[in-house]
Amino acid sequence: MNTRSRTRFAAGLAGTVIAVGALSGCAGSSTDGGDGGDGDGENVTITWWHNATSGPLPAVWEEVAAEFEAANPGVTVEQTGYQNEELQRTLIPNALAAGDPPDLFQVWPGGELRDQVENGYLMPLDDVIPDTVESVGATVNPWQVEGTTYGIPFTFGIEGFWYNTELFEQAGVEVPTTLDELIDVVGDLRDAGITPIAVGAGDKWPAAHWWYQFALHSCSPEALQAAEAEYDFSDPCFVEAGEQLQDFIGIEPFQEGFLGTPAQTGAGSSAGLVANGQAAMELMGHWNAGVIGGLTPDEEIPEFLGWFPFPAIEGSEGDPTAALGGGDGFGCSAEAPPECADLLAYIMSPEVQAKFAASGSGIPTVAEAQSALEDPNLLMVAEGLAASSFVQLWLDTAYGTTVGNAMNEGIVNLFGGAGTPEDVVTRMEDAAATL
Repeated sequence: MNTRSRTRFAAGLAGTVIAVGALSGCAGSSTDGGDGGDGDGENVTITWWHNATSGPLPAVWEEVAAEFEAANPGVTVEQTGYQNEELQRTLIPNALAAGDPPDLFQVWPGGELRDQVENGYLMPLDDVIPDTVESVGATVNPWQVEGTTYGIPFTFGIEGFWYNTELFEQAGVEVPTTLDELIDVVGDLRDAGITPIAVGAGDKWPAAHWWYQFALHSCSPEALQAAEAEYDFSDPCFVEAGEQLQDFIGIEPFQEGFLGTPAQTGAGSSAGLVANGQAAMELMGHWNAGVIGGLTPDEEIPEFLGWFPFPAIEGSEGDPTAALGGGDGFGCSAEAPPECADLLAYIMSPEVQAKFAASGSGIPTVAEAQSALEDPNLLMVAEGLAASSFVQLWLDTAYGTTVGNAMNEGIVNLFGGAGTPEDVVTRMEDAAATL
C-alpha cells in the first residue's frame, strides 16, 4: 500500500470518499452584475472541488456551502465531490494546465505542492488569513514551501504505537517515552513470553516506516526540511537512522517470520496479531484501530487498545515531539477571488471543524474542535497530534515517487539484512540526481 493508498484507506474507514456531482463545464469563478459579493456591485461564484463522495462528509460540505452563502449575500458556492484518484491524477492537473481551475480545491503536500507553487497556480495564504494558518499549528508544515503557506489541512492523523494495555500490565511495563525505554520494554515483554512488536514487512511500506521514524527523531527539523526541499541527504543523521534501525532489529523485537507478514489482511497479519493478543504493539497510522477491530472475532475494536507516539531519541538532533503523518487540505487558485480565502477560513473555523469531527470523518486540525470527536481511539491520536511541535509528512510522499521508491527499496533491503545504512542514503541521492 503506497502513501496515497494509506490516505484513501483512512478516509474510507471514516466514510469520506463518492461523486456527488458531475464535472461542470467551467471551473473558475465568475461574476455578473448585482449586489453583494465582494462589495463592488458584483455577484461572485466560487467553485469548490473536494474528495468527499460518501459517508457523512458530503452532507457536511453541502451545509457549509449553504451557510457561507447565507452569511455572504451575492456569493454562490458550487461544491462538487470527486473520487480521490480522479481528482488528484486527472481533474485538478488538467484544469490547472488549461488555466481554468476551480477556485478552492484539494491540495496534496509534497512534490505536487512544490510543482504547483513553482508554476504559480496557488494563492499564498499567510497574509490573507493569518489567524487560520496559525490555528492548525504544526500540521500546516507540509503545505508550506520555503516558509509560505499555500494550503491548509482540515484533517490530519499521525503514526504511533497501537498496543495491548492488558499485555503491558501482564509484563509489568509502562508506556515508553524514550528509545532506551522502548528497548527495555521489548526485553521485558520477551521475558514475559510475549511477542513485543508485530510488523507487516511483507507489504514493505510498514518496514520502511521504521526508518522514517528513526530519521524523524534523529534529524533536526532543518535537516528534514533541506532533504525535502533540496534533496539534501548529506546530514549524518540519515545514515544514523539506518544504524539505529539495524541495532533495533538486532534485539529481535518482531514476530517470527516478520519479513513475510502482511500488514492488514487476515488474522495472521501484523494488525491481526495485535487484535488477537499475539503481539503487544504495532507501529501504524491513525486508521489502525478500525483495522484491528475488524480482525477480532466479534469485529469490534478491543477495549484493551491503547496508543502512544514514537518515543524520543535522547541526545539526538531530532525534535522529541516530532510526528509523522498525513492528511487532506484545501488551497485557493492564484486567480481566485478574495472570497475563496474567506470560504477556506470558514471551513477551518472551530464551529465547522467541530462539525467535521462530530461526523466521524476524521481528526480536525484545529485543536479546540477536537473535543467534538466521539471515537476514543481518534481522540488518543488527536491528543498526540496536539502535543507535536513538528509534523513531517510521510517521507515517500514528501520526497516524491522517484526518490521515495528508491528510499523504500533501500530500507526494505536493510530490514531483511541485505543492505547497509549507507545504501539507503546512496539510493536516495542517486535517484535525486536523475530528476
